[in-house]
Amino acid sequence: MTALLVAAFLIAHGLLHPVVWTAPRQQPDGTPAPFVPGHSWALSVSGVPAAAAGAVALALAWYTAVVYVLAGAGVLAGAGWWPAAALVAASTGLLLKAVWFDPWLGFGVLLDVGVVVAVACTWPASVY
Repeated sequence: MTALLVAAFLIAHGLLHPVVWTAPRQQPDGTPAPFVPGHSWALSVSGVPAAAAGAVALALAWYTAVVYVLAGAGVLAGAGWWPAAALVAASTGLLLKAVWFDPWLGFGVLLDVGVVVAVACTWPASVY
């Protein structure tokens, strides 16, 4: 049961990454969305065009999602490599949220840090 819950968390958290980075830029009433997925504070200062920054963000979001899904599948399969995959996914998720930072992403940062801490502490022990 614990393995199923851990796998479900990893897969669900992973699949939220591309959903967030493909969110509409306007709300249904026409007002701007509170979070602009393609805007990167770091890349805009460096002179990277907004379209390129958005494309890189989306590619990194999909990469993070795929690796999180692989980690979740590894948990279900009882594979010994899933913690490494979870660390890679959490690290790329944190990179994504740092370079394209917005306060709306704070909860996602906490989830990625939680994955890193859980893997470092081998918690929950029953999935290792």
